[in-house]
Amino acid sequence: MSEVNRRRFIKASVAAMAVAAVPRSVLGGPGQAAPSDKLNIAGIGIGGMGAHNLGAVASESIVALCDVDFSYAQRTFNKYPKAKRYKDFRKMLDGQKEIEAVVIATPDHTHAITAMAAMKAGKHVFCQKPLTRYVFEARALTEAARKAKVVTQMGIQGHSWEAIRLICEWIWDGAIGDVREVDAWCSLTTYPPGHASWSSKWAFRPKETPPVPDTLDWDLWLGPAAHRPYHRCYHPQTWRGWWDFGSGMMGDRGAHTFDPIFWALKLKYPTSVDATSTYRNSETHSLACIVRYEFPKRGDMPPVTLTWYDGLRPPRPPELEDGRRMGDSQGGALFKGSKGTLVCGLYGGAPRLIPETKMKAYKRPQQSIPRVGMSHEQDWVRCCKSGKQPGANFDYSGPLTEACQLGNLAKRFDTRIQWDGPSMKVTNLPEANNYVCKQYRKGWTL
Repeated sequence: MSEVNRRRFIKASVAAMAVAAVPRSVLGGPGQAAPSDKLNIAGIGIGGMGAHNLGAVASESIVALCDVDFSYAQRTFNKYPKAKRYKDFRKMLDGQKEIEAVVIATPDHTHAITAMAAMKAGKHVFCQKPLTRYVFEARALTEAARKAKVVTQMGIQGHSWEAIRLICEWIWDGAIGDVREVDAWCSLTTYPPGHASWSSKWAFRPKETPPVPDTLDWDLWLGPAAHRPYHRCYHPQTWRGWWDFGSGMMGDRGAHTFDPIFWALKLKYPTSVDATSTYRNSETHSLACIVRYEFPKRGDMPPVTLTWYDGLRPPRPPELEDGRRMGDSQGGALFKGSKGTLVCGLYGGAPRLIPETKMKAYKRPQQSIPRVGMSHEQDWVRCCKSGKQPGANFDYSGPLTEACQLGNLAKRFDTRIQWDGPSMKVTNLPEANNYVCKQYRKGWTL
């Protein structure tokens, strides 16, 4: 898709939402429910993480449930027996007007079309990470949410925790000086077990074509992705390692780990992204890779290099004491400053200055960032009722998602790409722009 067509596509999507209004039952008003009343919530993709997200907002009114596989979703159906059941989210949004907000936890490749349809219908949106599968989709959702004035939140729960606020406050206080380099990593590669990878017998499309289970609508599961026969190597749960459906660990755990880095260092668009993979093919994500981002100066903050280790760990910093774990069991981040180093876990957890003697000597600043005091999902509900935006709204999580998917784009070519963020364009490798956005299957549009 050309740059002109991409821009036209975004403008058309946003324009279609100009008349979308926040339901009055959320805002309150004469003859309407007050903001303190329960929110009418629908779940879309409820068999896995969606079940957890709905459980976190079960104090509200769960009025509709949608999943393409009724067998996989059965436990959630049983938990909310009064909720109406659907396989097609479009029919749900068209037919049940009392829905005020939706929780989306479908596979990555259907996040964008589902979230966009919900916002066009004037619904508030909680969407699991990564926000979208492609850079263009993230930009489109960011602009559309802003225009529609709905309340949005991406499912990076660490953004509502105490730890990420400590990281920001310490770095802004100058605890480690100017930060010019950050290492971030996730030691997982094919989590949970069964995800496609180069080592899997399903590293390429399987030749066998088993029958589609009676409870599954395979066409709806594919959504905008190109058609392929059903196989258990895609569903349930094992879609994340496939290029057409998932974002690998870059989109899964990378979205969590980049969160404190983006917030603390006030990042947005990188100027270049350089990737090196252990193995790659046209079907599945690599077993391991290293992705290096260059970000320009931001205000009084210097340029910074962010290096992502996927399925690997960076070298231990010399100031980290022997016997101490670097990060946590799954990953973490190292902020390298001119006056010291800060280490944290995968979700920004347990931040510490290293060595420990520096942590003990450091006089912590006063709190400057408001604390959430509730779950990530409940904060979204609170904001739906108040009209405010929570911290991981699409204005914030959209650019973060773009960075994750730019890493995946660079992985496809195993090279450095030069990136023009405002124009949403790769400037040194024209063929890479074919992966900035997605050509949807007939019948599906953003």
